[in-house]
Amino acid sequence: MAMKGNICIVACVLMVLLFGCAGNRDKSGEARWISLFDGKSLAGWTPKIAGYELGDNYGSTFRVEDGVLKVAYDKYEKFDDKFGHLFYKDSFSHYRIRLEYRFTGEQTPGGPGWALRNSGIMVHCQPPRTMTKDQSFPVCIEVQLLGGDGTRERSTGNLCTPGTHVVIKDKLVTQHCIDSSSKTYHGDQWVTAEVEVHGNGLIRHIINGQVVLEYGEPQLDESDADAQKLLKAGADKIVREGYISLQAESHPVEFRKIELLPLEE
Repeated sequence: MAMKGNICIVACVLMVLLFGCAGNRDKSGEARWISLFDGKSLAGWTPKIAGYELGDNYGSTFRVEDGVLKVAYDKYEKFDDKFGHLFYKDSFSHYRIRLEYRFTGEQTPGGPGWALRNSGIMVHCQPPRTMTKDQSFPVCIEVQLLGGDGTRERSTGNLCTPGTHVVIKDKLVTQHCIDSSSKTYHGDQWVTAEVEVHGNGLIRHIINGQVVLEYGEPQLDESDADAQKLLKAGADKIVREGYISLQAESHPVEFRKIELLPLEE
């Protein structure tokens, strides 16, 4: 009986491992991907633009046209540091998010030079309701999306850390931006970006199917003013979950096929 019981236990463990792993693969788990964008509206998303209250979509900065989620500036005269973020309604911890993006047109007058063909997928964001009216960026981990300028090499899928730090190869990294190993994507071509997030563990950036950057242990930067406000309000220094947002930094950009796959840990 004891041997028979052990065989049953082993068989059950193998089944859990087999089907659990299969469920997290792209092909086997395709049905589990959740669409975050309906292609018709901003349903489920809320804008936060610096200088404006949460929910105020100044100048229709974020809009949906022809099935694409656009960051547009045709109603702006000047950018004037109106950095914007479009937040999804739910918070996540362990997941993969993927989308396609491309940069279009010309940068808005008054946009900073470094923001040329620049946007981002922000993960582990602070709750949008905790941002101050004039706050330019949420405390988060930024997966920086960059388009080539037609001449220079310019990687995408980089890491920036507004109000945070991470650990790379067992070393705490306090540098604000870290370049990835991606190639440069010039012009208005669509690029697929994916982020794999494991709570306070591994975070992986993937561009067009290639892993371009890995790190872990995201945590609040105790020297950052915005992070200090969160800590004072009772936030844990160790970042394990947060909201997702898409960034508007003065250059028109388009997003489509925004999907999320929850990961079981």
